[in-house]
Amino acid sequence: MRFLCMVQTDENPPWEIPGALYEAMAAYDQEGRLNGTLVESRGLLPSAAGAIVSAADGRVKAIDGPFAEAKELVGGYAVVDVRSREEAVELGRRLVQLHLEHIPEWRGTVEIRQIADF
Repeated sequence: MRFLCMVQTDENPPWEIPGALYEAMAAYDQEGRLNGTLVESRGLLPSAAGAIVSAADGRVKAIDGPFAEAKELVGGYAVVDVRSREEAVELGRRLVQLHLEHIPEWRGTVEIRQIADF
């Protein structure tokens, strides 16, 4: 079963991101690649490098970033291949815990969505 895991947090946080978190994330990724659960993962550039395309009033509208009105944005993602939803949730818990270990005031979520197999 494949799941998309999206890390959502404040794009301009009031805390510094320590180098130790990047090191811990690299080790977490490496573990997943070695045991076969991590298919792909990437961090995302700030919203200033993106756009939102939407439909409103029957018309297509595009808005360039940054998205100041958004409280939390997706800052990175991973695709995991696991045996169960519970296993995907546990990987998400570990990821949140990694952030809290290095940034105790960190606030964010990991949204986990199963990828359709059709």
